[in-house]
Amino acid sequence: MKIIHADQAVSIKRSVDNGTEVQRQTVKVIIETVRAEGDQALINYTEKFDGIALQNLKVSEEEIAEAYRLLDENMLSIIKEAANNIRSYHEKQLKNSWMTTEENGTILGQKITPLDSVGLYVPGGKAAYPSSVLMNVIPAQVAGVKRIVITSPPDQKTGKLPPAVLAAAQIAGAAEIYKVGGAQAIAALAYGTETIKQVDKITGPGNIFVALAKREVFGDVAIDMIAGPSEIAILADESAIPVEVAADLLSQAEHDEMASSVLVTSSQSLAEAVQAEVHRQLSTLPKYEIASQSVENYGAIYVTETIDQAVEKINQLAPEHLEILTENPMELLGSIRHAGAIFIGRYSPEPVGDYFAGPNHVLPTNGTARFSSPLSVDEFQKKSSILFYSEKALKQNGEKIAAFARQEGLEAHARSIETRLR
Repeated sequence: MKIIHADQAVSIKRSVDNGTEVQRQTVKVIIETVRAEGDQALINYTEKFDGIALQNLKVSEEEIAEAYRLLDENMLSIIKEAANNIRSYHEKQLKNSWMTTEENGTILGQKITPLDSVGLYVPGGKAAYPSSVLMNVIPAQVAGVKRIVITSPPDQKTGKLPPAVLAAAQIAGAAEIYKVGGAQAIAALAYGTETIKQVDKITGPGNIFVALAKREVFGDVAIDMIAGPSEIAILADESAIPVEVAADLLSQAEHDEMASSVLVTSSQSLAEAVQAEVHRQLSTLPKYEIASQSVENYGAIYVTETIDQAVEKINQLAPEHLEILTENPMELLGSIRHAGAIFIGRYSPEPVGDYFAGPNHVLPTNGTARFSSPLSVDEFQKKSSILFYSEKALKQNGEKIAAFARQEGLEAHARSIETRLR
């Protein structure tokens, strides 16, 4: 992990994976095949990519019950508590429909309506991510979505979904679950098959094929975002503890060879101590190969002259996760303009948000925090404008509206108004 002085560069290296031409064409073929062949295509692709010949795509109630029994009681308790925290946080995001009335009888307002159906993709295959289940299902439920569908690739040995994933789904209250992953799952959610009915929106992270498929179907259905590799930036001064800073940087580096872990600090001594500590801790990590490549290619330590310069560097980066490890972190919060999630103080490391605290861990990456937000209840609702004009209001404003329409060359618009003014 290199130490770089802020005046030597204006941006921080990060990975952007738009896929190869071969990958993009492969995804297009998969989508078209699923649209044409439905369930059979899903079965064929699952056997091809996951090595499992499925008899049934849908997870049965018996499989869910079995998974619940298999999971350790302590883990079940932890997932339940995390689910409660996540639900409580997202309930505070709910917005209400509203209407206002003016003296001339005009009524204006906004109607909030939940989406009819959403598809939630949960990564899997080689690993289990029950946290992804909670973070996607719960805000959709809070929003009022009636049909919530989960798709996830099956275990390559058992052909089942991991017990933790199914237990989390039951705890969250989702029962329509399918053992399908990859681009073929996104195609099924977007266009439907004999077994999986089409949804209105698809959320959740995945590998490059999932990301490319979401990009391909966007417009026919809504999507949340195109997620890139995980990122963490740490804003720190001399009060930060090197062993903790290093551990937090590596918490993201172990995700992916292309994950980005960056320290921005006004302290040269901290920078040097963290650099040494990162390499010391790396040697004992089970995912050493992944984390070491991430640190080597996408890790950096930036040293600035002042903490204000460090804050500006953070805003340029617009990281997915930002930790503020300074003597008075709350004082800097107002200066942060661009970050997906902000973790304040030494007792709020990034994994607290990944699993348990309540805020959503589906966050904007690759600098899109400049204009994007975390997954929220808003993603699962839509808004309709409400407009009622009284006769008095139309007579009061009709000629102005007709004139505006003619300014744009739309005579029929003007006449629509004037027929009522007569």
